[in-house]
Amino acid sequence: MKPVKQLEIIKRGTVEILLEKELLLKLEESHTEDRPLRIKAGFDPTAPDIHLGHTVLLEKMRQFQELGHEVTFLIGDFTGMIGDPTGKSETRKPLTREDILKNAETYKDQVFKILDPHKTQVRFNSEWLGTMTAVELIKLEATQTVARMLEREDFKQRFLNQSPIGIHEFIYPLLQGYDSVALQADVELGGTDQKFNLLMGRELQKEYGHDPQVLVITPLLEGLDGVKKMSKSLGNYVGIFDPPQEMYGRLMSITDELMVKYYELLSHITVEELRSLKDGLKSGAMHPKKAKENLAFEIVERYWGNMPAVHAKEEFNRIFKEKRMPDEIVVFELEWEAEEMWLPKIMKLSGLTQSTAEAIRLIGQGAVKVNEVRTDDPDKKLIKGSYIIKAGKRRFLNVIAR
Repeated sequence: MKPVKQLEIIKRGTVEILLEKELLLKLEESHTEDRPLRIKAGFDPTAPDIHLGHTVLLEKMRQFQELGHEVTFLIGDFTGMIGDPTGKSETRKPLTREDILKNAETYKDQVFKILDPHKTQVRFNSEWLGTMTAVELIKLEATQTVARMLEREDFKQRFLNQSPIGIHEFIYPLLQGYDSVALQADVELGGTDQKFNLLMGRELQKEYGHDPQVLVITPLLEGLDGVKKMSKSLGNYVGIFDPPQEMYGRLMSITDELMVKYYELLSHITVEELRSLKDGLKSGAMHPKKAKENLAFEIVERYWGNMPAVHAKEEFNRIFKEKRMPDEIVVFELEWEAEEMWLPKIMKLSGLTQSTAEAIRLIGQGAVKVNEVRTDDPDKKLIKGSYIIKAGKRRFLNVIAR
């Protein structure tokens, strides 16, 4: 494929490319010399599960694979034991080596839902960081200054607030940057929150006499609330191993505006199809609800297969359409205190009612439905799971046990 067309595909869903002219030059050299570019993206295995927010980078890696380039999925098993200080207001508690390796194994299982395993190199940065001598580490540290590190916004704020900054946290960007030196990366992918670390890789490559990498920077994916970054801790996420029906329902709960961004970052439709979709939504030729159904189906099918996606769609239609429930229902993830939890307490904690007394009153009036089944038992308990709870005539909530 011609370099200009490749660049158009790569630019889709990106915030910034540093520098675009350099990337086009690299693509042209790659095309002329019939040599694939070396693409790198790093992931610290600090949690066992991957959600759709993590897959934004994976989808961009997939695009590079399909364009014929060499992709390295880098697992930060060494840097993960330090903990990325990006966006943190305090020092992170380091994970054990055992936790890191256990999480890393689950990562490998999950990423091949998106990436082609036959075209993906999986590397661990302990290969080179774990064997680095004290002299080599000092040489690496000598390439930067404390003033340079304090240019980083989170470090600057912690310094001004007199919050502790560990020396090892200063080293983290250097180690991540050195990964690019070790892999001789032509391109590194990362989110907007990683820009400082990505630039460090570019600087270190120059220090070590390498051609500097180009940075392809992607946006952070907002969660189901459409406001905050997708995060398990906030409960606004869609996990790639979530059950099909749950995944489908969560995706159908997003706003029309957020749906377009999900299409741009997560869908496999072509650039031309995406442009046509946007035009159709703008002109009214494509109904937002239909577009959202197509997106939810595509993503469920990607992770679970065709028949589970068909069944998830049918079940959603049965519950939401036939019962004339709202097209969009807010998802609320609640920490279940035991295998069973008292319904009035669930209603209070999820915000459906102001108090358990109000919940009991509504239940007694027959104004509460759980998955479209009316309940009049104030002592009712729900087992850990996912429920559509209706309180009164207009209050709906999709409560999911965490």
